[in-house]
Amino acid sequence: MENITFGFELMVVGMSTVFAILLIVIWGGKLLIMAVNRLAPEEVVSAKKAASTTSAAVDSTTMAILSQVVAQITGGKGKVASAKKI
Repeated sequence: MENITFGFELMVVGMSTVFAILLIVIWGGKLLIMAVNRLAPEEVVSAKKAASTTSAAVDSTTMAILSQVVAQITGGKGKVASAKKI
């Protein structure tokens, strides 16, 4: 009976420790995300950059080929919404 009590006590201490460490990791991650967002906000895409990204779209022949390949691989369930050159 003494071993069961000691085992249960050890289990509770171990699980509490893991729970506390996970909370610290979660809060630390949230704090890091807030700090990064505050110090380095996202860039605003200018009109010139937006125009250059639209010109990198693939032509209709390549889009048709991509659509056929995706349809063949997925058994007709997949669909290509958009594609652009990188």
